Amino acid sequence: MTEHIDRGLKKMGITVSKPILAILCIIFGLLIILFPSILVWIAGLFLLIQGILLLTEFIELKR
Repeated sequence: MTEHIDRGLKKMGITVSKPILAILCIIFGLLIILFPSILVWIAGLFLLIQGILLLTEFIELKR
């Protein structure tokens, strides 16, 4: 999953190293464990970002 996110971010001009992405995943995982009510927001944010990345990838492939 991190490779897919990394590719999507690179297409948008954003580069994030794998260690930073791993740390972000750990932080979000801990937030979900500590505050289960925040799961809805994190899942929604993930789906929005993933949808935008997939849409931009599709548009780039059509060109």
